[in-house]
Amino acid sequence: MDRRLFCKTTLAASMTAAYPLLAACEKKGTVATHANTSIRGISLDGAEIELEKAAIKELGEAMGGPVMLSGHPDYDGARTIWNGMHDKRPALIARCLNSQDVSHAVTFARERNLLVAVRGGGHSWPGKSICDDGLMIDLSQLTDVSVNAETQRAFAGGGALLGHLDQASLPHGLVTTAGVISHTGVGGFTLGGGFGRLNRKYGLAIDNLCSAEIITADGKIRTVDKDRDPDLFWAIRGGGGNFGVVTTFEFMLHPFDRNVLSGNIVWPFEQARDVLEFYAEWSAGLSDEMYAGPTTLTTPEGARLIMIDVVYNGDPSAGEKELAPLRTLGSPIADDVIAQDYTVLQTNLDVPFGHGIRSYAKNGMVKEWTQGLVDTMVEADDPRVFVGNHVAGAAVKRVGELDTAFPHRNAEIMIVMAAGWMDAEQDDELIAASRAYYKAVEPHLGGYYGNIDFDQSQAVGNYGPAYERLSKIKGQYDAGNLFRLNSNIKPA
Repeated sequence: MDRRLFCKTTLAASMTAAYPLLAACEKKGTVATHANTSIRGISLDGAEIELEKAAIKELGEAMGGPVMLSGHPDYDGARTIWNGMHDKRPALIARCLNSQDVSHAVTFARERNLLVAVRGGGHSWPGKSICDDGLMIDLSQLTDVSVNAETQRAFAGGGALLGHLDQASLPHGLVTTAGVISHTGVGGFTLGGGFGRLNRKYGLAIDNLCSAEIITADGKIRTVDKDRDPDLFWAIRGGGGNFGVVTTFEFMLHPFDRNVLSGNIVWPFEQARDVLEFYAEWSAGLSDEMYAGPTTLTTPEGARLIMIDVVYNGDPSAGEKELAPLRTLGSPIADDVIAQDYTVLQTNLDVPFGHGIRSYAKNGMVKEWTQGLVDTMVEADDPRVFVGNHVAGAAVKRVGELDTAFPHRNAEIMIVMAAGWMDAEQDDELIAASRAYYKAVEPHLGGYYGNIDFDQSQAVGNYGPAYERLSKIKGQYDAGNLFRLNSNIKPA
């Protein structure tokens, strides 16, 4: 069988098995009714509070978009996010059509000390974009992306997806760093840092962020950049959703030939030690143009594989030369790395990481590939656990540690340990399997990525020397810690 055809078929099936798809279904609710009485809500400190009928009506009249209560025909669809683990029921969902709507919703929550969740693309792995009995601020309608080819800038709405960003910029021969799954939301992705397959050349998403429109806890609509509210602009570049609701992102774009050398090289897991040992040495000398990272997964037939995900952002012939040593390693069973459209690899995880799966993930930063880490990854391997990565280094590493709030500039790679399943009865088993793998490799890791990790709710320590400044800025713009469903930075 042709090796490339094998890779495109069997590998795709393997990824789907490693991360099973549960087809999303739109739930049909009963006909909505207005709140005839006050309804129950929950405060920031967990106490039960009363949301007055008149206040809910006033919010609905002020907003251009709907305010949905349980029973509204769109309520169940609006509260459904990517990870099927999180089945929560907000007291209210404010579907915002513009920045003024967001301002009204934020003000409503602040005045009542009401718990707030902010939904951009709804792709929060730990489910921070939804809450029980609070207010969900829904940005899912703010998906417009516009491109100014002359100034090489893109403007993306707070509910836009990474696929929208690529689709708008690529026809102009331009691009910016944009993740690895096209249905990820631009908002959470960017605010947490923003790893992507082009970050070794162009930096993280936050390194390409020129300005942002943000609604802070006081309800004020602000445009922030290096000159306007510079401390706040610094904080949102890596500080997550701690500081407000971003409704527009302005990104720097870069000239780009979308025909890139890209794809995967695959080996049986029996060769994992050889692959990882080679990768540890080979990756240290790669050019800024070469993005390559190891992943382990299981086929539908139960075979465990290791593969290297490759994107070369430059002349494909130069990339072939740099890639040649990896291609001769061991006995690969598949190799589909060819010059092809950039969006092929940008969308190849969309189905295996599809909406509706039940999923749990841990992650950690690797500052140095050591023999101990390689040995542990091989010895702790579990066929139930998918081990992925986000590669860093190069341009990511050359930004100063305190130039942005992102705390892990010295990491070479981030390792993600995850499981995906459909049956709720498997929750305990597969969460435990993911945690066990993480516990084994944890001594070789330093810090975590707040966009992904389930269990790391406290940011103290993870932000290192940036934390004190972040805490002061949090105290200035969100003294009441309204925006707390995140890797939370406590206000000074």
